[in-house]
Amino acid sequence: MTFASDQNPDVNQLSPTSRRMLELRDMVFVEWEKRVREKVKEAGGLSHPILLNTMPTFFENLVQALTLSYPRASAESTNTVASAHGGERARLTHYNPQAVISEYQILRWTIFDTLRQNGLLLTDVETASINASIDGSIKDAVTSYALVQSMLRERFVATLTHDLRNPLASANAAAELIRLTADSPKVKDLADRIIDNNNRMDRMIQDLLDSVAFQNGERPRLELSNFDMLLLANEVCDQFAVLHGQRFHVAGEPVVGWWSREAIKRALENLLGNAVKYGTPDAPVRVSVVTISQRVLLAVHNEGNPIPPGQMEAVFQVFRRAEAARTGTKQGWGIGLPYVRSIAEGHGGSVSVDSSPERGTTLLMDIPVDSRPFQDAPVTPDDHGRGVNS
Repeated sequence: MTFASDQNPDVNQLSPTSRRMLELRDMVFVEWEKRVREKVKEAGGLSHPILLNTMPTFFENLVQALTLSYPRASAESTNTVASAHGGERARLTHYNPQAVISEYQILRWTIFDTLRQNGLLLTDVETASINASIDGSIKDAVTSYALVQSMLRERFVATLTHDLRNPLASANAAAELIRLTADSPKVKDLADRIIDNNNRMDRMIQDLLDSVAFQNGERPRLELSNFDMLLLANEVCDQFAVLHGQRFHVAGEPVVGWWSREAIKRALENLLGNAVKYGTPDAPVRVSVVTISQRVLLAVHNEGNPIPPGQMEAVFQVFRRAEAARTGTKQGWGIGLPYVRSIAEGHGGSVSVDSSPERGTTLLMDIPVDSRPFQDAPVTPDDHGRGVNS
């Protein structure tokens, strides 16, 4: 036979164990495909060739690595087979990193089970070699998956910026012209509404750009100034009251500090929008501003269905939303809370969530009163599976 990634037809160079594994290859992958379709939900709708991907080539490399005299130290060494697998999973499937890891882990136990059931006993050295090859391939595949996902996000954002902002600017210019030239007060009012909504769309696009930049490890651009956080909270709640009624209640104390007013305002707008979208309709939304140990705590609370405990770590990841949001009727890109997180950390602080049926849901920004010393503090890219509710 000829190996896919090593054009050497001399199978006699292989050890008896390696040759026997080649004979069992088809049996291994029939069982592996069955197990993956049962245990990895993202694999359910994939066609046979897409599901197998580069796994047969990896298996051949593994077979070679089990022959000590063969010039291949491990299945993933001196090749990019696992990286190609991870890249394809990112481009062609709905896989996440956990699914990529799972299918390699399933392959591990499928190989061991199939060999044992067919009377092929591995030595400790051979078992260790298989484990090392699979562990190394998991690392390569997940790394490649993450890189391709990042590339796809950047391409999406570039396309979004070009395709949305240009016509949005044209629409705004036309609405401005209508407002300036119209005689009818009603027409002027409609033009004002168009301009307001266009500006809102532009802010959403900027939120997306900022969140993706932060996810890639870039710091948010903040211009710090001295202002009162309580006054800002009242200002934003008054704006929301015009659209959603008198259900916003601000409590706390005046806190004057150094922050980016525009960034904090946008973050608070996202927190309030999240509370309106996912909270009980018409129920109170409470905002509080307090200080503890030279830190300001800006909290937004809403009543309603809680975020399940298993999804709380997923509420601040770009492009993902909590299960209730994804399966419900609420629309959104899943960028609001990731933006809040980027702004909190950019000020040297953090954002957290507290949610239960009894207490409702509270999102809390906790940042220093004076953020000037932290403008150059390191930030963490959002690559840990932390996810979403907006």
